[in-house]
Amino acid sequence: MSDAKASRSPTRSTLKLGMAQMCSSNTHQRNIETLEALAEEAHRAGVELLALPEASGLLNRDVAAARLQVTDEANDPFLAVARRLAAQYGIWIHTGSTPLSRGKEPRFSNSSHLIDPSGALNTRYDKIHLFDVNLPDHPPSRESDRYAPGGQAVLAHTPWGSFGMSVCYDLRFPHLYRDYAKAGANVLFIPSAFAMATGVAHWETLLRARAIENGCFVVAAAQCGKHDDGRETWGQSMIIDPWGKVLVDMEKHIGLSIAELDLTCVATTRASIPSLANERAYSFGADQHETKSVSAA
Repeated sequence: MSDAKASRSPTRSTLKLGMAQMCSSNTHQRNIETLEALAEEAHRAGVELLALPEASGLLNRDVAAARLQVTDEANDPFLAVARRLAAQYGIWIHTGSTPLSRGKEPRFSNSSHLIDPSGALNTRYDKIHLFDVNLPDHPPSRESDRYAPGGQAVLAHTPWGSFGMSVCYDLRFPHLYRDYAKAGANVLFIPSAFAMATGVAHWETLLRARAIENGCFVVAAAQCGKHDDGRETWGQSMIIDPWGKVLVDMEKHIGLSIAELDLTCVATTRASIPSLANERAYSFGADQHETKSVSAA
């Protein structure tokens, strides 16, 4: 697990968090305009950290058109503006994710960044698990055709403690979040652009499960609505506390929602149900009861 270069000792026990629900466009510029408005609103409200959804910088499934816009981390226009706004307003910005080029690799990375109030890139995480699925009555989805998977879990260290980084389909792999919790994470970021069919069936259930089983806050900023590239996303951006209580449910609202997180309740919840401490190693044993087949006479 990769660690960011920052203090590991929490110095703040409350976090004023702004979470954005977006309907991102297939061009950087329109999404930059949205980001500028969100950051200004968050600043006026006294937000300390602004969390964005997956594909906040660019949502475009037309690979040829996207390739004309996508560039590397150093030159990405959305990241550049996010860094400027973080420094201008003195806030942290979690970018959710945006596609970046990977040198000679023909596929993009789905990259998430945490930017500190100086505008520096505190942490980068590349989405590990890619959405290659076969939903009933839908054409197959092959995110791996367009994106290359990341290979490192990343823990970001902040004045509020350690935050686990992930993106969307990672949500279905609970061992990732268990490892984050065991490494000291008190907040799990799960920015997403969930499909409609899986959103209605699984989104809230999976988010609440990740919060409850790990005793962590879950911050899940999401895409919502009908996008320029023709797809439709589920929305329902959520903030969930370590007991599984839904603090924020944005349903289909586009814009900013603000919540004050009391991070001391992470320790309180884990003391009440110490599943991390109670976890035991185990192995798979051989079947002790051999089953014999009996032939008919």
